[in-house]
Amino acid sequence: MSRESRTSSMSSTSRGSGPAARTGRTAAVVLGVAVLAVSAAVPAQAGGGDRDAAGARRPHAPHWRLTDGGAPDVRFRGLSAVSRRTAWVAGTGGTVLRTTDGGASWRNVSPAGGADLEFRDIEAFDARRAVALAIGEGEASRVYRTEDGGATWTESFRNTDTAAFYDCLAFFDSRHGLAMSDPVDGRFRILSTADGGRSWKVLPDRGMPAAQPGEAGFAASGQCLVASGSRDVWLATGGGAHARVLRSSDRGLTWRATDVPVPAGDPARGVFALAVRDRAHALAVGGDYRPDQASPRASATTSDGGRTWRPSAVPPPAYRSGAAWLPYTRASALAVGPTGTDLTTDGGRSWRTVDTGSYDTVDCAWDGGCWASGEKGRIARLAD
Repeated sequence: MSRESRTSSMSSTSRGSGPAARTGRTAAVVLGVAVLAVSAAVPAQAGGGDRDAAGARRPHAPHWRLTDGGAPDVRFRGLSAVSRRTAWVAGTGGTVLRTTDGGASWRNVSPAGGADLEFRDIEAFDARRAVALAIGEGEASRVYRTEDGGATWTESFRNTDTAAFYDCLAFFDSRHGLAMSDPVDGRFRILSTADGGRSWKVLPDRGMPAAQPGEAGFAASGQCLVASGSRDVWLATGGGAHARVLRSSDRGLTWRATDVPVPAGDPARGVFALAVRDRAHALAVGGDYRPDQASPRASATTSDGGRTWRPSAVPPPAYRSGAAWLPYTRASALAVGPTGTDLTTDGGRSWRTVDTGSYDTVDCAWDGGCWASGEKGRIARLAD
């Protein structure tokens, strides 16, 4: 199956760290997120209810609160959470929306003349600056940038290599970032920017391991390439004989590849998303995106910087395409997919379903604001 048909099929069926480190965290925000973490840590009874086995009332698990983006025909696989009040989503039909009031209203800030674009990733630095990636064969893969909240956009990169197909973006800070393409001449291709996405250059591939036959990234949630800290970046793959995660500690110049115990293979099985907590700890989620196929072992964890990966003892019950750590926690994270949202409170060793709505990607901001988006225009914020 071609890359184009694979991503089209996925359409018919997120993030580690954000683009910049933020400060100014207030005690009230920390307290609010701590309460959320405590609530999340209480296991749900089989069959639901709001009391535990001893009959005591238990705190509610986290749940999504849907917002109205006014775009019910759009699938939003691109998402960037700036804060509890500000978020950007990007999706089919060249659609980009932005909220600055916590989802009470959304503004359509789509690039002019972009109705044929298929946005799959967006990275926002604040309410005014964002970089969006459109995917596809050849010139369909493009990068756009705005500095005025989406009032105007500049196309800063257009792929001219028919062999390249770009999947994901990641930024270390507001200036330095990368974009990744499926293998070209047997190796994943990496684009680099040092000016906030205004210009891009292809990095040399001497330090990139050879790709497996059929191996590729998945443009499903904007989380197949994730930056962590000032220099570390992680790349997720599937489609080949083994699912793999590649890690670079020098902003994409050299990479180390490690097999991940998530089922892989054609047409689209493998690791779809990564969530990175720190230099040592990360989560990988994925499976088989086809709704009629089971996805056992749909998640794995690492605690040694990606050198080794272990399958989750209790994985999510189905394919998951996005994941994010809950801010200010050391072991709590969310994973999302078309059949629901799962929560872990033990660093990814076990997961339980807390919501059955369909979402493709999830992202959490520095102040504890978590967002999710997906098919049929669905955009939600995690309830406070």
